Amino acid sequence: MIKCPVGQVMASLKTNKPYLGVLFIQFVYAGRSVFAKAAISKGMNPYVFVAYRQAFAFVVLAPFAIFFESHKSASLSFNLLCKIFFVSLFGITVSLNLDSLSMEYASATFTVAISNTVPAITFIMALLLRMESIAIREWHGVAKLVGSIVSLGGAMVFILIKGPPIYSLGSRHKELSSAAPSPSNNSDSNYSRGDWLKGSIASVTSNIVWSFWIIMQAPLTKQYPAILRLTALQTFFSCIQSMVWAAAAERNISSWKLGWDINLLSVIYCGVVFTGITYWLRIWVINKKGPVFLAMFTPLALLTTAFLSAVLWKESLHWGSLCGALLLVGGLYGYLWGRHQEGKVEKEVKKPAETTQETV
Repeated sequence: MIKCPVGQVMASLKTNKPYLGVLFIQFVYAGRSVFAKAAISKGMNPYVFVAYRQAFAFVVLAPFAIFFESHKSASLSFNLLCKIFFVSLFGITVSLNLDSLSMEYASATFTVAISNTVPAITFIMALLLRMESIAIREWHGVAKLVGSIVSLGGAMVFILIKGPPIYSLGSRHKELSSAAPSPSNNSDSNYSRGDWLKGSIASVTSNIVWSFWIIMQAPLTKQYPAILRLTALQTFFSCIQSMVWAAAAERNISSWKLGWDINLLSVIYCGVVFTGITYWLRIWVINKKGPVFLAMFTPLALLTTAFLSAVLWKESLHWGSLCGALLLVGGLYGYLWGRHQEGKVEKEVKKPAETTQETV
């Protein structure tokens, strides 16, 4: 009997939904970095930017949460509500505001590159909280550990070692750079050492609290399984918190005005597409595959951002960055191979146990 190719494709897509979802998240994340950098470079206050994007995200998410999950009877106690509030405060509000602040002092590619510390931080947190295990005497355990270290090392190489350019654009590069409208002139050399340090500290701190948010989604979804409503609720709290943060930091009313320009487009993209869609998708992926699985795909956003920066802003690619990117991808696949092998072992262990129970 000949199997229908369409059926095989659909079955494959259904099986690989978490992989497709996490790939989509990383491509959207790369676009978010480009848009956010463009808006902030145009003079938009980073805290106002976060407040607006969270407001747009909640307005889009709330109707879907009410419509699609109205039948779910997930109970929301005061204790759980407080927990969601504080997870939103540290994991979303603080993380986003520090991330946006870092873009004032560093390039978009750099902020995405340093975000590749997220997998290692998340993995360490998960190990300490016993949410992730590692069989150091098994090959799959070694692959997971080495893959995490290599991926983190690749991020550090990308950040610290530039090396000679892969190609030289010469005078044509200068013409294009001077003609580019926005962050094209925000090359690494245009930032002072002090600004670079501020951007690095803000970005690393943002990644630490973001890793905390990723870790906390697994226990939250167990207590409140209505994922879309949970996402909308966290976005609502973050919106209120970000509004208060922005109002305290920026009291000039003119800074809150939005026109028909790149600022409005950036806010809509980051709020609706990035926050609204991918936050729900992130929680869904974490619920299916765990927090470390999601974090390990972070390096893909770096590759995409570097490519977009080269195409849109004519930035030169360097050999050091290329070597770092290769290490990132190598570490990613090393971890995923270990995770895949670990899954096979767990299935083999479960089968005899299930057979024994059926016999009894």
